This record gives sequence, structure tokens and C-alpha cells, in this order.
Amino acid sequence: MIEFKMPSLGADMEDGTLIEWRVSSGDVVKRGDIIAEVDTQKGLIEIEVFEEGTIDRLIIKEGMKVPVGTIIATIIPLEEKVPVKKEALKKSLIRSPDRIKISPLARKIAKEKEIDFSIIQGTGPEGSITKKDIELAGKKKIEPQVEILEDKRDIDIQGVRAAIASAMSRSNKEIPHFYLETRINMSKAMNWLKETNKQLPLRDRLLSVVVIIKAMAKAIKEVPEVNAYWEDSLQLKEAINIGFAVSLRKGGVVIPAILDADKKSLPELMKLLNDLIPRARALKLRSSELSESTITLTNIGEGNVDKVFGVIYPPQVAIVGFGSVTDEVWVENNTISICPVLHATLAADHRAIDGYLGGRFLNVLKKNLQQPETL
Repeated sequence: MIEFKMPSLGADMEDGTLIEWRVSSGDVVKRGDIIAEVDTQKGLIEIEVFEEGTIDRLIIKEGMKVPVGTIIATIIPLEEKVPVKKEALKKSLIRSPDRIKISPLARKIAKEKEIDFSIIQGTGPEGSITKKDIELAGKKKIEPQVEILEDKRDIDIQGVRAAIASAMSRSNKEIPHFYLETRINMSKAMNWLKETNKQLPLRDRLLSVVVIIKAMAKAIKEVPEVNAYWEDSLQLKEAINIGFAVSLRKGGVVIPAILDADKKSLPELMKLLNDLIPRARALKLRSSELSESTITLTNIGEGNVDKVFGVIYPPQVAIVGFGSVTDEVWVENNTISICPVLHATLAADHRAIDGYLGGRFLNVLKKNLQQPETL
């Protein structure tokens, strides 16, 4: 029997409130399926399952606030042969006769309150109708969705700030930081990007940040020691999941993960960012996007700031910072010129990384950015 526990979505998370189950007892689930929505300081998070099997029992009721690590459901692994009634194999989202998607719980509440859900615009995955949609309809709250989102964001911003404060306080207390910096001539990268974009439709054109992400992911493969956790000892991470710091419009920051960044092409990274950033700013992320970062990238290039020295997000051991690309004096081969220059910094945990490794990582990063055609 698999015990599914309230997941930790970061070093700062202590508990979460179960808002809605997306599954019922008897449902068959596979890796990556969304099984619940949990309210945290970082917003309403879709919780994924990482095992395959059949939902045995939902232990925690909707609306309950429980600590991280609490068992909230049990799952029967696929390899176990368990007799299951046919009617219990229904999917978590079922279609009504007129093809409307609605969760089992929302359908039940709609029936009890005699609400016609066929006229409700769902806000769940693929437009599915959720419990919240039914409750709003029952109270006759006919408000523009954008206003509801703004209200939700106003409430959550305070929680986001508290979460940041907790994580940063822990970081400064526990992690012996040291910092390194390098300057990178971005002439080749900017020219390559300009020529590449000429060949692409406007909607598919690349931003310089995806070149930076790819160069960073490639550097991590050569210097894997920066891609790790420190939890009493150094634990290298096989997956390269780059946490990408996203600033919120009304203050605060969230850091969703770009999962398997090294395996994605530049166009794939651009498409992913176009999806990830709006969801991050709406505080609508998946649990894996908040819990599986292995290293963080902070980029304040749009703020016209030359450089940034980050604070490590525990239990990670490094954060890489990038400032704006600015014209600076550059000396190379006894020639003085004005070039677009990027300042890259590394904040590292001295328990896990030494100056040699940190310097090597930055040098590999610099080499990658000066050879954009290899990314």
C-alpha cells in the first residue's frame, strides 16, 4: 500500500489546506495525474501523484489544514491484484450527457443545490467545472473572472512574502555563502539570436533568457556539483530542474521549476516560459513545479541592473544571477572595443562547493554563451 502524504513544496512550507479532491476511491491514477488542489502560502497548487495504482482511501476531508508529511490518501500499487468494481473505475473528470466536464464532487453539489451546471464556465483543467465553480454559482456571484483573480492574488501576496521571509531567514542562518562573478561578452550570442529570429515567425521568436537557461543547463552537465541538495551531506541530483525566479506584479517572487531543462530545445524552452510565467503570476502552479528545483536562476535583466547576488534557496547549494546586458569597454587580443556585456554571479554553499568548482562552472557557462550555435 502506498501512503500519499501532504507534500512539501519548499523549505518554507509547514502545512497546507486541502481544497478539493480531483479523484475518488477506486479511480486509477498514473504518474503526473492531478489528484487534489491544496492552498498554501504560495497559492492554490495542483498536487500530482508520482505512483501508478488505484485510489484506496481519501483520508483527509476537504477544507482540512494538515502538516507536511501527513498521510492524506492511500493508493494500491498496480502490481497488486485488487478486485475493483466497474463503477469505481470512473475518471476523476466525467462528461455529462451534453459533453460538459465536471468533477464528481462538483456534480454532486450541483445536484443537491439544484444548480444547472450546463451554463457554468468551468475554471478547472480543460474547462472542467470544479466545486468552487458550483459554489460561486450557488451564491450568484456574477463577477468578471479577472477581478476574482486579482482578489485572490491580493490575499496570497502576504503569504508569498511570509514564505520568502522564512526561507531566506533559514538560508542566511544555515548556509555559509560565498560569491563569484564573471563578465561575459554577449556579442556572438546577441548576433546569433538576431539572425535566428529573422527566420522565425513573430510568435515563435526567442528571447535571450532562453539562451541563458540552455547555456546554464549545459554547464551544469559539465559541473554537476552545483546541481545538488545539502541535507546533512551533499546529494547530487540527476535531473536538471532550474528554478526560474518570477516576480509578481504586486511584489514578491515565486520560483517554479523548468523541469529537465537540459533536455529541452530553445524553442521548447520559449514555449514553456510563455506558459509558466503567466501561471506563476496567477499563483496557479503544479506541485512538481514548486518542489523539484535543483538550482535557481535569478534574472533581473529587465530592471536595468548590472548584477545581482542571490540568496540560496535551501536545500539547494547554488543560485546563479544575471543582470542586464549593457555596453561596456572590452579588451581582447590587445584591442579595445565597446561590447554588450552580461555580468553572471554564483552564490554557492561552501559546505558543498569550493572556489575551484564555482569558478569552473562560471567559465563553462561563459564558454557556452560565446558559442550559441552549440546550444
